[in-house]
Amino acid sequence: MAMWLCKHLNSNLLSVANLMAKEFSSLAADARRHYQKFKTVPSMLLIRLVQERLSEEDCVRRGWILDGIPETREQALMIQTLGIVPRHVSEWPPTPWGPFPRAAAPRSTIVLSAPDTVLIERNLGKRLDPQTGEIYHTTFDWPPESEIQNRLMVPAGISEGETAQKLLEYHRNITRILPSYPKILKVIPADQPCVDVFSQALTYVQSIHRSNAPFTPRVLLCGPVGSGKSLQAALLAQKYGLVNVCCGQLLKEAVADKSKYCEMILPFFEKEAAVPDSIIMKVLSQRLDQQDCVERGWVLHGFPRDLDQAHVLDSWGYKPNRVFFLNVPFDSIAERLTLRRTDPVTGERYHLMYKPPPTMEIQARLLQNPKDADERIKLRMDLFYRNAADLEQFYRQAITLNGDQDPYTVFEYIESGIINPLPKKVP
Repeated sequence: MAMWLCKHLNSNLLSVANLMAKEFSSLAADARRHYQKFKTVPSMLLIRLVQERLSEEDCVRRGWILDGIPETREQALMIQTLGIVPRHVSEWPPTPWGPFPRAAAPRSTIVLSAPDTVLIERNLGKRLDPQTGEIYHTTFDWPPESEIQNRLMVPAGISEGETAQKLLEYHRNITRILPSYPKILKVIPADQPCVDVFSQALTYVQSIHRSNAPFTPRVLLCGPVGSGKSLQAALLAQKYGLVNVCCGQLLKEAVADKSKYCEMILPFFEKEAAVPDSIIMKVLSQRLDQQDCVERGWVLHGFPRDLDQAHVLDSWGYKPNRVFFLNVPFDSIAERLTLRRTDPVTGERYHLMYKPPPTMEIQARLLQNPKDADERIKLRMDLFYRNAADLEQFYRQAITLNGDQDPYTVFEYIESGIINPLPKKVP
């Protein structure tokens, strides 16, 4: 399991065996000599070996996974005393995939539990490839290549008696090791296919633990017209007090209030042309720099719409810490928008399917906004999806959601994405 995680995460695997095998290390040479005499390595010497290895460039840069270390509470406390704090710690009993506890660094504890009888039975089927060091199993993970099959060997120490002795030692130590990591514990049943165990372990290792540090959300909602950005922004503003910043609405307010940007924006509105990014950013920065946005956070929608605008927003220093893409198919958007109507007398807005007018008299006088025509909606959707791939590439930590579902379900997904830390992505 530790080897699989290492390969997938491009990390370094550290075990007692490979630490002792290290060349040009006086500590490793001392460990080898001691192991040859007593079949064990003193805790202090082992932890010094770990410290030496972790200080090397590849471990600092790519991270590490400790396999079989710590074996005792004494070693766990030594590791903590030296300031070595793994982000994820996995502890499990001897299985076909490894003999002792693991600690994976890429702050949580994973306990893989299974009955001792199951573990003994599994361990008897373990086979080792002496060339690659890969672990196989006669039942669960048999290699398809005959060449590999022929060179597999039975590793030492997997007999029923030896495995039972290791389990006894494991149970004696694990109850004293786990209290060293009380708040980062996760239990995964090991009595299931190793692929499923690996999938759950990998998901957990790639997660980031929630921090109690102050956090001011700066949320960006991206999606085609009619995807529900305005509604989700309003829900976030209502529940969490974020400032709802709609780019289009800001421009309209700047014109209506006859602000200093009115004369710059009005000609583009009259021609129904796109307002230049430089003008948009002046209006947008004026709003985002206000005290309520700085203190409470904000949820922005309607900008950026393409890669150039994303670069402009970034260059001005407005970097969202949560980005969501709402994907909705054209048929659903057409249903949402083309059936919208407005009562010119009262200003009330209706939807012929979801919120029909109460009387035929009102229905007869309803008007449709030209922007809600089918052709114009399709053009605006095409424009968004032409730029969506570039935006998703720019915002690599973005979360993509299915917006074609109940709006409160979508809100729960967005809420979860804001509250929980972003998952760590492997390069």
